[in-house]
Formats: sequence, C-alpha cells, structure tokens
Amino acid sequence: MAGVQTPMCTALLIDGELVAGQGFVEPILNPATGEILTHIAEASTEQVETAILAAHRAFAEWSRTTPQQRSNLLLDIASAVEKHADHLARLEALNCGKPLHLARQDDLTATVDVFRFFAGAVRCQTGQLSGEYVPGYTSMVRRDPIGVVASIAPWNYPIMMAAWKIAPALAAGNTLVFKP
Repeated sequence: MAGVQTPMCTALLIDGELVAGQGFVEPILNPATGEILTHIAEASTEQVETAILAAHRAFAEWSRTTPQQRSNLLLDIASAVEKHADHLARLEALNCGKPLHLARQDDLTATVDVFRFFAGAVRCQTGQLSGEYVPGYTSMVRRDPIGVVASIAPWNYPIMMAAWKIAPALAAGNTLVFKP
C-alpha cells in the first residue's frame, strides 16, 4: 500500500450537502505505518444540531415510505458500494492498516451483503402479529418507524460497522445521524 495515493473525501454529509467540519481537526493515521493519511475536521456542536434537525425533517417523509421503496434504496446503496468496492477497499486498508485483499474480500463483501440483507428483511417481516394473549382481548404488533436514530460506530471495521448501523435504521423507516 506504500505510495498508493487514494483520494479521500473528508467532508461531512449534512442535510444532503457535503460541508467542511467546523470542529476539532483530527489527524487520520495509517496504523501500519504511522503516516498521516489526511486530516478530518469533526462536526461542531452547531453542525450536529443542524444534522439532527435535518434528520427530523427527513423523517416526516421517509417514515411514510413503503417497504418496497426502502428495499430499493438499500439495494441501490449495495450496488453503489459494490461498484466502488476497489476504491473503498483501498481506503479501508489504509485507514485500518490491513492487507488490501482482506479489506476487499471481507469488509466490502460483508458491507454489500448487510445492505442486501436488510433490503430483503424489510420486505419479509415475520412473526405473529396478532392474537389472543389475554382472554377477551386481541393484541397486535405494529412495526412503525420511531424517529431519528443517533448512531456511533467504533474504529474497527469502519465501513462494515457503518452498514450495520445505517441499513437497519433505514430499513425500519427511521432516519439517522451517524458518527463514525
């Protein structure tokens, strides 16, 4: 991986736009070499508040989407990750200090699979949804989106951990603010 130049977007995605972080600037190191790969400015408190408000606004519409619409979006994300898997694997390998072939074969393959899994799961919800659990009363289970999910992923397996957080939230009709 030495000498491999891989462009990195260090912007934050807030309310559908890529913006520069206004918080603390964190050096991102390649743990295999100690080399500084880039610097990323964290979100400021105001930017986090903007992201939360944007997620609440988006929830009003996203929560009313059908399982088919949510499934289609998750499949589109899976396809995009798969299309850019080689580039993403290079970034993942640099960021984690792992061999490129493992990042490609393990991390990216699993990331695509997570989005595809939840695309299918949202359309095949199972389980008993109603019944007589108390004599004289009929109970039912509703699967409704609950709102904005705040999610933080740890440093290990960053892209895969992101998928584990993002895919189920979107599949359930929620919006989220995600901090890697």
